[in-house]
Amino acid sequence: MLIYLRVLKESFNFAINALRNNKLRTMLSLLGVTIGIFSIIAVLAAVDSLEREIKGSLSSLDNSTMIISRFSFGPTEIPPWKRAQFPDVSYDEFDYLSSNLPGAEAVSYALNVPVESIKYNDRTAANVGIGAVSSEYYYIEKLQLGDGRFFTKAEDVRGAPVLVLGHDVAENLFEGTDPLGKKIRLYGQKFTVIGVLEKMGSSMFGGSHDTNVFLPVNVVRRIYGNSNRGTFPQIVILPEEDVDQAEFVAIVAQKLRNYRGLRTEDINNFFVNQLQGLTDFIDNITGQMNFIGLIISGFSLLVGGFGIANIMFVSVKERTNLIGIQKSLGAKNRFILFQFLFEAIILAVIGGLIGLFLVWLVSIGASQFTGDFKFVLSPWNMFIGTAVSAVIGLISGIVPAISASRLDPVEAIRTGM
Repeated sequence: MLIYLRVLKESFNFAINALRNNKLRTMLSLLGVTIGIFSIIAVLAAVDSLEREIKGSLSSLDNSTMIISRFSFGPTEIPPWKRAQFPDVSYDEFDYLSSNLPGAEAVSYALNVPVESIKYNDRTAANVGIGAVSSEYYYIEKLQLGDGRFFTKAEDVRGAPVLVLGHDVAENLFEGTDPLGKKIRLYGQKFTVIGVLEKMGSSMFGGSHDTNVFLPVNVVRRIYGNSNRGTFPQIVILPEEDVDQAEFVAIVAQKLRNYRGLRTEDINNFFVNQLQGLTDFIDNITGQMNFIGLIISGFSLLVGGFGIANIMFVSVKERTNLIGIQKSLGAKNRFILFQFLFEAIILAVIGGLIGLFLVWLVSIGASQFTGDFKFVLSPWNMFIGTAVSAVIGLISGIVPAISASRLDPVEAIRTGM
């Protein structure tokens, strides 16, 4: 064991000497490994960060949540021209399902409408997201109130002019004063503030409600009308915990088919989207992105491997005389083999560490410039980068190491002289 530690130490010294004595040649050889590791880890880190951000945006909803709309959240075999004919889900259909759907913990109706500006006296909060939902949405997304309350079913049904503010909206409009009971102006009319959400934190994909307000969906229905396809209506359903998901989806689909009067041979003119299916779809997409990125980055590593192999062949050539002396003094073939093999691995790992350092610098810069999006270099990706570097060094150094270990000591000393 001690002899291998000694070999490792000597190999490290030889690798450092190679860097010192032939700086330009060594750095050019390591450049391929550095670029290759940088490319691979940058792709993995970017995709991991993107996946983490998307799933973080969906984390407020339970994976069992279902969203019914005329749009599919994933790939579908139904052609676009056919999907364009699908009707929007209506408030009456929501009302029917909420009263006739066994196994549902909560059913909500929601509209997607553009951002608006909200005013309180001389203060204005711009680009505020409008959460036009029915009262049950509070339980589906498990919203956390910092103060006040959410609107009730009765307020929702009659379209009462009340709303709940996101944390940042409340801070912008009221600057620390109590907003409850205050009147703010939205859609040209006055609304009473009845609640403020707890601070949630920012998210690149809209998962945060800090810059949103929630108001009864029937208020927005009166403003936009029931036939405005630009509001993209949807019915959000949270099943009970012990419900069989596949069976529940089938029941939901059949209930809506019956309500719409679809015949047996007719296809569903709606989609029951499951968040679990969306999560699986995201995993599939990010997996493909990782695979493509790794294939492209692999070419850089191939060039880096050739660079390491080249510098090791040169190193063997320069130290032929030393190899002959070592073997004449009793050094065995495996001692010489491991000496050059460790040197190749150390050189490759040094190149890989430089690549990881560059990724770390880029991650810091990217996080600063992208604001809410956090580019994260995980310990697992750092381990992958180091391991791949070592493997590249092993593969690139094996042939030069074998050739060095097989040199005849007498011929090696004569050649070196």
